[in-house]
Amino acid sequence: MRSAVMEVSLGAFKENLKQIQNFVGDNITLMPVIKAQAYGTHINKKLEAFEDFKIVAVAMEQEANYIRNLGYKGDILILNQPDVADIPEITKQNVTTGISDYSFLEQLVLQKKVVKVHLELETGMGRTGVKYDDIEKFCKTIKENSSIKLEGVYTHFSVADSDKGYTEKQIENFNKGLEIVEKYFKDIKYIHTSASNGILNFKNSKCNTVRPGIIMYGYEPFEGAYEKLSLKPVAKLKTRINFVKLIEKGDSVSYGRLFVADKETKVATVPLGYADGIRRSMTGAKVFVNGYTAEIIGRVCMDSFMIDVTNIPDVKVGDEVYIWDNENITLDEVAKKCDTINYEILSCISDRVPRKFI
Repeated sequence: MRSAVMEVSLGAFKENLKQIQNFVGDNITLMPVIKAQAYGTHINKKLEAFEDFKIVAVAMEQEANYIRNLGYKGDILILNQPDVADIPEITKQNVTTGISDYSFLEQLVLQKKVVKVHLELETGMGRTGVKYDDIEKFCKTIKENSSIKLEGVYTHFSVADSDKGYTEKQIENFNKGLEIVEKYFKDIKYIHTSASNGILNFKNSKCNTVRPGIIMYGYEPFEGAYEKLSLKPVAKLKTRINFVKLIEKGDSVSYGRLFVADKETKVATVPLGYADGIRRSMTGAKVFVNGYTAEIIGRVCMDSFMIDVTNIPDVKVGDEVYIWDNENITLDEVAKKCDTINYEILSCISDRVPRKFI
């Protein structure tokens, strides 16, 4: 195995799910969102982590197909309406699809094969979803075609972490649209509006399902979330030093000569780079080595970066380097340095980095 590795705790993942279930109550169905390689953790490859849930969510047909072939027997929802070219595989694998475009619904009807759907309502996200005035048209078409099984209704919140008023308006819009759907369909199996932000900040008595995402993996969707839910971060990213050298005053490090030593400096090379998901903007960020923090100096390269270890005693080849360990260096600190969010950093660690489940 490569020295670089993301350690992923299945125990922490399962504990987070228990915490979420306790928070929302036993009468609410959890729909774990395991898209994008389970936010970069690859937990989607571990059937035992989610096989007991009656439904999971993914973003595309290929992800659903992987989960089904892994042996998952429950419902799999493709949250994003897929391409029409994916329809044959969706019906073959008994996968549920979100729908928001009428022409896509027409293509489903033409297949004359049983397919389960969730109707996505546009409530203010401004991305996809059926507008209020078109809901009845969709419902009539689904009702008239017995091969189309409506099992869910849902929407997406856009600012559930930051705008109470706007989100409450989205809930109002959703419930108004849901009333139309319920005129045609009773006992809808899954009614859901909330992902991680919505779960922690809003309740809707009309919903029976929630879609936990980043909180399953133990990270905050907004500052202060840890105060609402006791989360355990599941992933640590580490590697080992593969080269140590002394450079003299005036010597430079890496492309562009952004770093020029102002004194004798001990420099260690770390075999992770932007092809692994280490952003070039991490120059100046801290990593954790042998109980000390060390600064990334010079430009991050495709396969490596360099750190100043002058003040760290006895540094040698083979010493462990943590990019984040959730204690001394957190994922949120890395994200802040890169002017982004923890979701993006976690999900963009590339497949070149092995995942080790612990």
